[in-house]
Amino acid sequence: MFPLDGNGGYRVDRYYLDFDWQAPKTPFEAATTIRATSTQALSRFNLDFAGNTLHAVTVNGAKADAARDGDELTVTPRSPIADGASFTVKVTYTADPTQTRHRDDAIEDYGWIPTPDGTVVYPQPNGSRLIFPGNDHPGQRAPITFRITTPGDRTAVANGRLVSRTRVPGDRLRWTYDSEQPLSTQLVQLAVGTFELVESEGPGGLPLRDVVPESLVEPTAAYRALTPDHLKWLEERLGPYPFHRYGILVGDTDLGVALETQTLSLVPKADLLGGKVDAERNMVHELAHQWFGDSVALKSWSDLWVSEGHARFYERLYSEAHGGDSFEAAMKTAYAAHDQWRKDFGAPAEPTEPNLFKRMRYDGSALVLYALREKVGEAAFQKIERAWVSGYQGRAAGTRQFIALASKVAGEDLEGFLRPWLYGSKTPPMPGRPDWVVDPVT
Repeated sequence: MFPLDGNGGYRVDRYYLDFDWQAPKTPFEAATTIRATSTQALSRFNLDFAGNTLHAVTVNGAKADAARDGDELTVTPRSPIADGASFTVKVTYTADPTQTRHRDDAIEDYGWIPTPDGTVVYPQPNGSRLIFPGNDHPGQRAPITFRITTPGDRTAVANGRLVSRTRVPGDRLRWTYDSEQPLSTQLVQLAVGTFELVESEGPGGLPLRDVVPESLVEPTAAYRALTPDHLKWLEERLGPYPFHRYGILVGDTDLGVALETQTLSLVPKADLLGGKVDAERNMVHELAHQWFGDSVALKSWSDLWVSEGHARFYERLYSEAHGGDSFEAAMKTAYAAHDQWRKDFGAPAEPTEPNLFKRMRYDGSALVLYALREKVGEAAFQKIERAWVSGYQGRAAGTRQFIALASKVAGEDLEGFLRPWLYGSKTPPMPGRPDWVVDPVT
């Protein structure tokens, strides 16, 4: 779907992002330093980098030639890089925090998203290249150090742990964060605003840190206080939460899209100012992603059904038990529409680029998991789920690995069952539900 996303020939070991943020919608100076290891001899290599004004590129401290073609930045170092060598790339540029792109699916606008007093970022699916140059592919992961300088009246936040906050000349603050664990570029979060950091504890003393615009602290407090209950509910089904901390970033934007940015889920303010059932659905959805899509990363975008299907599955399962609609009724409705969705949006594991984040990847993919549970039984299904999140924790995995693991755990070959659900043009019969009917395709 995105044939130019990601780059071969090297592995990123760590990103260092330096941002001298100034004011809302105002360009600022930025630098990205990439520590990498070559996986083959390199006379040149590529980075994914879009928009922004490029200033200079160095490799191991020496100026390198750099050429831009669309989203591709081709770097030619002064001296070739040997196979297996460590090297450091530094790119300096002027960042434009108004740059966005648009998709006609659930994502809507992505990239830099201005807020009244700062900015948040929506990097999914491949918008991190609008923020910093890198290896922008969902299966490529690396830890990140963030160093963000802001005016003294602003707070900067990012994935992971706050390492330090220091005053610098000009009545400014430098905020340093460490992501702690590797993450995919589509899961990066970096926000600046007049935030209050609300700290609490989750199950087992897990540090919780909500990042909330000052005017929204009280109005969102009741729903945000539900996070420990959500964590406990998911841990009972999936095992331990896979990261060192968690929290919600309340997005002061008009976008209706929540996002599972790693350890700090972005949840639009409208979600937290509306009804409790809908608020909890969205909160549980993004929290479930910390297991599915974050800890276990996508191997490719065609594997998005694994991530979104699981998040929707547990969102609906939780909601049914907490005042929401019937899970079975929702799945029966999805079943009826499944052939139409296959025609319009592609089968669950065969999305097309324009339809990547359409209905099939959500309820349509949750339906595959529902069918699997009906096929193998509740006990075997729970074993599959726990084996998936524990066995692939901290790695990227996809459809092929899911089918193989499910077969192994269930003790039966499930490829013949799952492949028609995931790839077929027609929806298979639902196990145990002979009365369920698929609507005709129009």
